[in-house]
Amino acid sequence: MAASAWEDGARGQKQGRRGCEHYDRGCLLKAQQTCEGCSTLFGEYYCSICHLFDKDKKQYHCENCGICRIGPKEDFFHCLKCNLCLAMNLQGKHKCIENVSRQNCPICLEDIHTSRVVAHVLPCGHLLHRTCYEEMLKEGYRCPLCMHSALDMTRYWRQLDDEVAQTPMPSEYQNMTVDILCNDCNGRSTVQFHILGMKCNICESYNTAQAGGCRISLDQQ
Repeated sequence: MAASAWEDGARGQKQGRRGCEHYDRGCLLKAQQTCEGCSTLFGEYYCSICHLFDKDKKQYHCENCGICRIGPKEDFFHCLKCNLCLAMNLQGKHKCIENVSRQNCPICLEDIHTSRVVAHVLPCGHLLHRTCYEEMLKEGYRCPLCMHSALDMTRYWRQLDDEVAQTPMPSEYQNMTVDILCNDCNGRSTVQFHILGMKCNICESYNTAQAGGCRISLDQQ
């Protein structure tokens, strides 16, 4: 048995296996950060729970998540309802959805809970990888799951107000109204039809969808 272990170690050295001369076999019976024989450091970071060896990236083990996270630890807190470590600037300032981290990212369809990429919390409470969120903003501004605005659009809505005011519709459309559904407040309104956008009468968002056919107002015919 000892000879076999020595032969495994010799083969490992010939193959360029990392470790010290005390690493005689292809596996370890006792995981630890340093070699007991020569104190060789196997990893700058070692978690005795996950048995994770890695370079120092300010990692920390989150007991609630059940895995190691890239820190530093003081920059994150664990949200018990979302069941995920989030940036400190989101503490008390995000919408919680129970166990939302157990869902895949709706953009790349990969796991969020165990990802090394930081999660971004949308105003609606849904999660995306931060990198996926940044790519999404190049194409649109809506949450891919619920269509709620993914960021504060107030300034853009006011710009759109000016554009609508400066772009009158042709006479045959000026008395036309349409029923809309707002993706931001979920309210329903009846508003004047405009090609540039139709503003919600409740929250003044232009993130709306037509919920019925166009019609001419009877009192203006």
